[in-house]
Amino acid sequence: MFHDHLPERPGSSDWTQFARLARFLAPYKLRVAAAVAALLAAAACVLVLGQGLRHVIDAGFGAADADVLDTALGAVLGLALLLAAATYARFYLMMTTGERVVADIRRAVFDHILGLAPSYFESARTGEVISRLTNDTAVLQAVIGYGFSMAIRNSILLAGALALLVWTNLKLALIVLAFAPLLWLAMFVIGRRVRGYSRESQDRLADVSVYADEALHEIRTVQAYVHEAQARREFGARAEGAYAAGVRRIGIKAVLLGLVILVMYGGVAVVLWIGGRDILAGALSAGDLAAFVFYCAVAAGAVAAVSEVWGDLQRAAGATERLIELLDTRPAIVAPARPVAPPAAARAGCAVQLDGVSFSYPGRPDASALHRLSLRVSPGERVALVGPSGAGKTTVLALLLRFYDPQAGAVRVDGLDVRDMDPLALRRLIAVVPQEPVIFAASVLDNVRYGRPEASLAEVERACERAFATEFIERLPQRLGTQVGERGVMLSGGQRQRVSIARALLADRPLLLLDEATSSLDAASERMVQQAMQALERGRTTLVIAHRLATVQHADRIVVMERGAIAAEGTHAELMLEGGLYANLAALQFLDAGERQLERAA
Repeated sequence: MFHDHLPERPGSSDWTQFARLARFLAPYKLRVAAAVAALLAAAACVLVLGQGLRHVIDAGFGAADADVLDTALGAVLGLALLLAAATYARFYLMMTTGERVVADIRRAVFDHILGLAPSYFESARTGEVISRLTNDTAVLQAVIGYGFSMAIRNSILLAGALALLVWTNLKLALIVLAFAPLLWLAMFVIGRRVRGYSRESQDRLADVSVYADEALHEIRTVQAYVHEAQARREFGARAEGAYAAGVRRIGIKAVLLGLVILVMYGGVAVVLWIGGRDILAGALSAGDLAAFVFYCAVAAGAVAAVSEVWGDLQRAAGATERLIELLDTRPAIVAPARPVAPPAAARAGCAVQLDGVSFSYPGRPDASALHRLSLRVSPGERVALVGPSGAGKTTVLALLLRFYDPQAGAVRVDGLDVRDMDPLALRRLIAVVPQEPVIFAASVLDNVRYGRPEASLAEVERACERAFATEFIERLPQRLGTQVGERGVMLSGGQRQRVSIARALLADRPLLLLDEATSSLDAASERMVQQAMQALERGRTTLVIAHRLATVQHADRIVVMERGAIAAEGTHAELMLEGGLYANLAALQFLDAGERQLERAA
């Protein structure tokens, strides 16, 4: 039931991934500029404090001048007010911009995912895609709003503090700078490992999301087979894997932070020792040493903050890489540069034609799903596709919807090759009623309106009546407004199918695809829905996939498929007289049905 882990994807040191996100920041460049201005003002306030400290110690304490202290207090309070205002502006502007940009990224990724062909999801795990859309964007949210501004702020503070260190005392500055190579070595060498662990941590979180998504979506199967204990163990193993990856990431990040603190404050201790001796020798004033130590502290704090943010940036780089992978995935089905206009929706339905179509699914290139299949369906004709499982019936419908393109041959609607049409325009000609009805976690009204969102309430009610759904909708607590739960869990199988049929009726499209649409109904519901189907199929071209041959005996034509090709075609009577695969299938099904009736009678 559940998938194995995907192969490990190596981390990348390509920081240009962040540049790919610049287009999302471009619309908010004025806000970013204002935040940077506030950031510069705040950094300048901090750096000016050092010079004020030097002046107070040398001119105030050294000269025993109380007026200097009074002036210094007023200046510090003014700087504090300016620093607070600038910090507020920087924090508010960057954090809100981060929220806005990440919302835009989420929308862009989701919009792109919706345009990917079904073949992409044959190999990709839905849970992992959702993890990238949620967990990875959450990582970016923290970095864009907070991490980038902290990195810029502390980089400016570091540059300013180093410049003032050199200006204050060159000898001591050179001593401090001698420790810099150790810092950069630690940040780059250990930082690369942080990036790798960050990517691993995101992958393990995706494993947790994947397993939880599958287990909860299939909760009835899990419980029916008493699989809870094993599911708990397997989820626990994945959760522990995510925890272990997180611990490795945090551990290496803690090592980096500890090394930075050790080197920086070790350097400050050496500076104090040498500077103290220079003061005793009269080569340095107490104010200069105090200012120098202040700037050392600013530089040390800036380096420590940058090293911590560096780890977050490494983590964000991994998240960005995963999102870029999604955005770079090209849809297998795209509209041509100059699509032809779709055929006008005729009341008699569309003509359908498959000419020499051969097709293999991307995930199974060596297995032919269709082999040189040719089929013509006239406007308004009702054609049933029958045959054993794997014969290619569902593949025909998938090609008509252009979920895939054939490797050979052509699929045409009213004489137009579907590859020359915009896929969206093509699909607006088609209504689908699948074997397993798709019901969303919304109201009955919203589910029916999914076929035509702009439909009026009266049109929805009419579609429900024609689908014989009104009789059970009237018994629901809020009728059409009743919430049906995830995947329509509040409805029975037959009720879900009738909602699906009402959706197709409301869509009112000239080409109708039915994939055994009555398979989940009881006998009474099936009779009602068959009547609804007769109304639905009138004036439309209909392709029906039928597993139960009793439901298609009155089709205009029955096409018998076997191993991706047409084995026979004709009416029910003609095929029964001809014998062969159809007659054998019919005999087996009708015999089984007779035996079941005898058993019930007994």
